[in-house]
Amino acid sequence: MTSILTLATNLAPRCVDIRRSIHRHPERGFAELETTALLAGELAQAGIEHQVREDGVGLTAVVGSGGPIIAWRADLDGLPIQEMTGLPFTSEVPGWMHACGHDVHAAIAVGTARALQELAPNDLTVRFIFQPAEETFPGGARLMSAEGVLAGVRAIAAFHVDPSLDVGKIGLRVGPITSSSDRFRIVVSGPGGHTARPHETADTLQAAGLILSHLPSLVHRSIDGRIPLALVFGQIHGGDADNVIPARVAISGTVRMLDESARLSLPELIDRLAKEIAQPTGAKVTTNYENGIPPVINHPRVIEAARTAVVDTFGHEAVADATASMGAEDFADYLRQVPGALLRLGARDPNRPEVALHSAVFDIDERAIGHGIAVATATLIELGRAAS
Repeated sequence: MTSILTLATNLAPRCVDIRRSIHRHPERGFAELETTALLAGELAQAGIEHQVREDGVGLTAVVGSGGPIIAWRADLDGLPIQEMTGLPFTSEVPGWMHACGHDVHAAIAVGTARALQELAPNDLTVRFIFQPAEETFPGGARLMSAEGVLAGVRAIAAFHVDPSLDVGKIGLRVGPITSSSDRFRIVVSGPGGHTARPHETADTLQAAGLILSHLPSLVHRSIDGRIPLALVFGQIHGGDADNVIPARVAISGTVRMLDESARLSLPELIDRLAKEIAQPTGAKVTTNYENGIPPVINHPRVIEAARTAVVDTFGHEAVADATASMGAEDFADYLRQVPGALLRLGARDPNRPEVALHSAVFDIDERAIGHGIAVATATLIELGRAAS
């Protein structure tokens, strides 16, 4: 573990530079060409075997030979947010920034690959997955899974920076750690009419308002109360004039759950309840439900390997109990095929106020990068031992 810490310390400054370069040039999902080229260049300079995807977006790298194959995922895309941090390496792309730590994840993955290359394990193969479009719905994990990046993989792990955890801490949790995220669209329709005579038509806006007001609580009452659930509307569109009842109103939103089995009942439930709510108004209701991202369910054996690695590297005090988030992570798509775990990487400077993910002022304590390299390297080695 001393050699891992030494390697992480030595590699951290270059990885901070990589993070800052990526941060200056955020790219939208499935368009991370510059980011991919930068990472490929770093890996090539280090002599690490890698392969860029055919469209130039995303890549994989391999370190080690023999033994079980363990995978590590990093994501690449930014978010459509105008950065307001004032950092010297602030985004140079108007309206886009790395507000979720993907720049950090990618830099740590490069550092971890270089650390493992130095350690030269002959009883372990690590496949690094640099994935595009984590923020897209559905995301790049599904695409890369379909391309076979998990072939032969025995386990997979990844980081997500956590601004609620102090730097130096790793948050671990067995079971669900992030929520599913599905989206739905409800269209309320009728013949339309004059606002002076609502009794002669179906008041589509009133029906939509009733659905907005009552659907979330009715869905909650129809699901086991011990299961976390968040049904929230994000859009409503309908009407063009103050004195016209529109013929069509569309409302849409997302629904999130930590329980995969209960999630399966949601499409029929939302459709039935929306129709029942609107029925007295005479409006017609149609629903479209899109299954998006399942919950991330951390596997006990992978978490146990990570716990051992963290304790051996930094001691028991470095382990924190992670709480489940209602945010979604398409890392879940990999876990449909192999056991894995999403680890929370403490990234908060204890001397500064916490800033939220997806915020225009989001930033991290960059000491988390060296810490992440050490933890990721030790975790991958421990997962290889456990899988042997």
